[in-house]
This record gives sequence, structure tokens and C-alpha cells, in this order.
Amino acid sequence: MTASDALHINGVCKAYGPHTVLNDIDLVVATGSRTAIVGPSGSGKTTLLRIIAGFETPDTGSVTLGGVQMANGPTAMPAHKRGIGFVPQDGALFPHLSIADNIGFGLARHAPDRADRITELMDMVSLDAALLKRWPHELSGGQQQRVALARALALRPALMLLDEPFSALDTGLRASTRKAVAQLLSKAGVTTILVTHDQAEALSFADQVAVMRAGQLVQAGPPRELYLHPKDPAIASFLGESMVLPAQLTKGWADCALGRVAVSNQQRIGSAQIMLRPEQLHVALIPTVTSIAPTERPSVYGSVVDCDFGGAECSVTVELAQALRVTVHCPSSTAPAVGTRVTLSVSGNAHVFDSTELSVPPEEPQGPVLASANVAAV
Repeated sequence: MTASDALHINGVCKAYGPHTVLNDIDLVVATGSRTAIVGPSGSGKTTLLRIIAGFETPDTGSVTLGGVQMANGPTAMPAHKRGIGFVPQDGALFPHLSIADNIGFGLARHAPDRADRITELMDMVSLDAALLKRWPHELSGGQQQRVALARALALRPALMLLDEPFSALDTGLRASTRKAVAQLLSKAGVTTILVTHDQAEALSFADQVAVMRAGQLVQAGPPRELYLHPKDPAIASFLGESMVLPAQLTKGWADCALGRVAVSNQQRIGSAQIMLRPEQLHVALIPTVTSIAPTERPSVYGSVVDCDFGGAECSVTVELAQALRVTVHCPSSTAPAVGTRVTLSVSGNAHVFDSTELSVPPEEPQGPVLASANVAAV
């Protein structure tokens, strides 16, 4: 552990009877950074958060915060002594207390600067001080979440834990509240861990994303790295729409059901699985002149069999040879009609999964899969 590491989790295991919930978890969170822990239901992410908070104790392993050991196996520091802020999913405001008393709940009631601190916290979370006299039920969902955050920030915690705090909000409010909270925590320099099942939320909120599966931490790193270079097909599908195809690799190229596609791995040859993201696929009407210059990548021809209007964007399903169907996103203004013959091309490089990762069984995807992984290569 270095001086820049706020939190260090080492070898944490947790079981309830015969059921193992966490298996040898290692995770490092840098001071002032934002980490999102994601995974399907039952993956162990909330249990890990509760162990960090001190609501649960690990069977084995340690949790160290700012150089101070919070837990070493079942021997653990009580939650109220850890200096950790916690915001649960529903905010958990006290309904019988005013907003001012909710925010100041952890502050000494007769402290001379208590009122000033409460007003300062309201300003930090961008709420009008006039709301201090109201009751929780008189505030909107987004306002309640900000009050819960202000209450957690009151004692200047070394670490902030957020347990799916935006899940109950409407879509538009959810995005704006998430962005505001991220900016607030960064400005305050508070180290933060967010637990969520929403992959888009994790990718936009965090500096580091940690993916959990069946009680194990399967990959952690910067959001862009995990999105573009996931370790296995299951992680790829969990973090967003993906197309996973078998291919034959030769000197930086992959021959697959989409034709010849460039890959970033220049040395790998032979059989492999490759992944493409939907933004790499492009559909266009067949041009009058169909000849392709030798330096251009060849396009694949197909027919539009479905077009799902979604406002500014359409999801277009194209059927290629061997009944392979591929879904492509394109602007509604240029979406081809059903029955139209089109070309499908690929931009950028496909990601190549390591051969040791091909045996990982894909889980039920969290987002639509663009094509099945068992499509025969051409």
C-alpha cells in the first residue's frame, strides 16, 4: 500500500453457512478517486460494501483505510469509529426530523458552529437553505438524495460509500443528480465507492470500475479500458451491447462473419474470439458503384429486416448471410427502411479475447447482445 491509497482490501472472504459470498477479494482505491463496483444480483458487491462500512465483518482478509486497519478477519473496528460516510439506496432520512436536523444528526447539538456547518452543507449539495425547515416528505426524490449526501458529509468522512443511491430516481433526474454528486465529491476531495447494477452509471461516474461475478472480483481498471478491453465475453456483455464472434487471426486481421476486420493484436494467429461494440458498426445504402478500392476494407451486404424507432436514434436489424442478424444503431434521419439492401462496415479495431478466457461461460447479458457468440466464421 502506498501513501496515495485511501483504501486497501486484501484477501477478503465471506460466507453465510455453506454459501460463499466473497472469495479472496483484493482491491485498492486511491485517495480522492471514485470507484464503482458493478455486477449482477448476488455477485457480492453489497456485502463487500457493508464489510468496508463495518456493518459486516470478513471471515478472513483485511480492510485498511488511510493506513489504519479497519478489519482483520472477524476482528474489526466498529462502524461508528471508522470515519466513513454511507448513503443507502433510499436515502433513509428520518421522517420525524426536519431537513436541518437530518443533516445535523451527527453533529454535536450545542456546537457553536453547528448551524453554519448545516448551511454550508446545503450549499455544497446545491440546495436552497430555505428547505432546512421542511420535512423529508416535502422534498423531491432528487432533493432527498442530496440531503442524505449532506448528512453523510457532515462529519468530513475519509471515505464515502454510495449503495445504488440513484436507482429510485427518474431517468433524467438520475443522470443530473449523478453528475452533480460526482462533481461535488471530486471538489471536496472525498474518496468514493459506488455500488450499482447499472453499467452506464458506473462507466460515467467512476475513475475505476471493479466488476464482480459469483463472489469474485474478475476485472478492475479505468472505465474506458474495461469497456474496450474486457477480459472475457461475460464482462463484455455486462458492460454494454457487444458482438462476440469466432474468428481466424492473421497478422493484425480477423476473418469472421463480418468479413475481414482489423484487430489490435498484431502477433496473435489462429482461432480466437473477437468483440465489437455497436458504435463500430455502420450501415449504408448500397452505392450505385459497388467496386471497392484495394486499400479499402470490404463491406458485407445484407437486408434490413427490422427498424425500431427510438426518437433521435433507431435500432436497425440487418440480416446477413447464413441468417446472421446484426443490430446497428443509426440516426433516425438516415435509417434505411425495412426491405432495403444495405452494406455493413466496421470501423476501428476489434478486441481479441485471450485464449485462456474463451472457456468463461457468458452470463445472462445486462444489455442486448448484437449477435450470438456461436455464429460460424466465414
